[in-house]
Amino acid sequence: MDLKAQLCVLLLALGLCVTLQVSAQEEDVDVDVEDDVGDLGDDELLDGEAEEEEKPAPAPAAAPTVTYKAPEPRGEHFFAESFDKGTLDGWVVSQAKKEDIDEEIAKYDGKWEVEEMKDTKLPGDKGLVLKSRAKHHAISALLLRPFTFDTKPLIVQYEVNFQNGIDCGGAYVKLLSQSPDLSLAQFVDKTPYTIMFGPDKCGEDYKLHFIFRHKNPKTGEYEEKHAKKPESDLRTYYTDKKTHLYTLVLNPDNSFEILIDQTVVNSGSLLSDVTPPVNPPAEIEDPDDHKPEDWDERPKIQDPDAVKPDDWDEDAPAKIPDEDAVKPDGWLDDELEYIADPDAIKPEDWDEDMDGEWEAPQVPNPACESAPGCGKWERPVIDNPNYKGKWKPPMIDNPNYQGVWKPRKIPNPDFFEDLHPFRMTPVSAVGLELWSMSSDIFFDNFFITSDRNTAELWADEGWGLKKAAEGAAEPGLMNQMISAAEEKPWLWVVYVLTVALPLVLIIVFCCTGKKKPAPSAAEYKKTDEPQPDVKDDAEEEEEKDEQEEDKAEEPEDNKDDAEDDPAEEAEEEAEKQEEVEDKSDEKQEEEVLRRSPRSKGRARKE
Repeated sequence: MDLKAQLCVLLLALGLCVTLQVSAQEEDVDVDVEDDVGDLGDDELLDGEAEEEEKPAPAPAAAPTVTYKAPEPRGEHFFAESFDKGTLDGWVVSQAKKEDIDEEIAKYDGKWEVEEMKDTKLPGDKGLVLKSRAKHHAISALLLRPFTFDTKPLIVQYEVNFQNGIDCGGAYVKLLSQSPDLSLAQFVDKTPYTIMFGPDKCGEDYKLHFIFRHKNPKTGEYEEKHAKKPESDLRTYYTDKKTHLYTLVLNPDNSFEILIDQTVVNSGSLLSDVTPPVNPPAEIEDPDDHKPEDWDERPKIQDPDAVKPDDWDEDAPAKIPDEDAVKPDGWLDDELEYIADPDAIKPEDWDEDMDGEWEAPQVPNPACESAPGCGKWERPVIDNPNYKGKWKPPMIDNPNYQGVWKPRKIPNPDFFEDLHPFRMTPVSAVGLELWSMSSDIFFDNFFITSDRNTAELWADEGWGLKKAAEGAAEPGLMNQMISAAEEKPWLWVVYVLTVALPLVLIIVFCCTGKKKPAPSAAEYKKTDEPQPDVKDDAEEEEEKDEQEEDKAEEPEDNKDDAEDDPAEEAEEEAEKQEEVEDKSDEKQEEEVLRRSPRSKGRARKE
């Protein structure tokens, strides 16, 4: 097989592999979804599977549907809410008003509902839905018992689905500080909280808040500490309209983790990865210290001993006329570059008393179109080789340089050292205090515990079920590629380069090639180098046929005559030998003549 055929087979094989890979990935998605659903138990699937087996000619099986089962808390926990009762029992909607704003927008009059998602994949799964847009919302509920930050970690997790996307607004929760004055009906933005955690977005700023309020042990005042910004790209979690699980883990060793869909997207320490830092600096700059008047901060100064050279001409211009320039031939010195438009007519409503004397507009002079230029010719200007500009003394190191002045350091009177910022103010309630330009934000499966395994079990039975159901309803890989290209049109270019272009190359390369015939003796190019003797296939076949016919036509009596007359036979053999020798001599002479310099020169002339 020649090289071209091998390449064709290789390209076709690659195209087939790509097609099979796409099909395999779509099948893998279906298998994974079936495995996830199968892990939930046979009693959680719909009863349509048995009916399909009884049909003689079943239609292509649809993606399995998951039957919803409310999660049940297992293990120690402080709060668990799935909203599957369909009511807001235990939750209190705020009746308060915001302070320091207009009365019309001060009320927390945003609506809350307990309902299923609009495009639910789990019938029966209900959640808390923020229904109003451009309104203030506030709702809260008490924990089973207050959480105290001592020797056990704090784990907070809940689910969010931006059903209509999110333009500007938040979906974060607040863990309200334990206080005898806490009133859920008066829950507002200024209600003391210990931790604020969750997604927030406005414009193109995608945030995932983790803020805690730290109490200053010296003054007793609280200050907000913000965790560093995650390095991960959070855009997808706000735009894909899927349900995502947000988890915050705080450990007694002051470490923290933030997870989305059980994947860590941010982590750090309360002591080193928050702004402003928990502990203030031990020293600060003295506010009463002032820079002395004779303090010299200049690292370089002009050389006081430098003198301007005698030949330094500060008045020389930067540009001078080019003395070598010559006026082009045909330059029209007496013609103006622009003239009054001869076709212009003064408007009838032109009032010279009001508008002044009318003048025709200027147009390019048609006489200058074919000339190199019109008007007074001036030499072009060039850089002046003698130009030096204003003289300045060179710069030298400042012998009196004292460095950049800074105030002296003094002990910080407000310094303290808190090595255990995890020991925050206890929390006794969880609340949502939000304002959003988007409606139908879906919240579900709030859970607060001190045991990570318990939290993961709750997540598997709640969010894990949603993930399996959404996965079962997802389109195949091809549909996903088309949907992605609709959102990002530049992906079509990628598809063309990776799919269509190779197919075109296969067709052009494999289907348009032609096999070239073997060159005949007449097609060999005459050159100085000797060429091999070439005979057509037809000539060789004719010679073979003639030889066979000669042998067949020899009469048998010739053999008898040869046996009877040995002298005649010897003469015939001698004649044949002479003929062979003559032909050989003729070929040698032709070969010598063909290779001779004279013959080569003649071939070049021809």
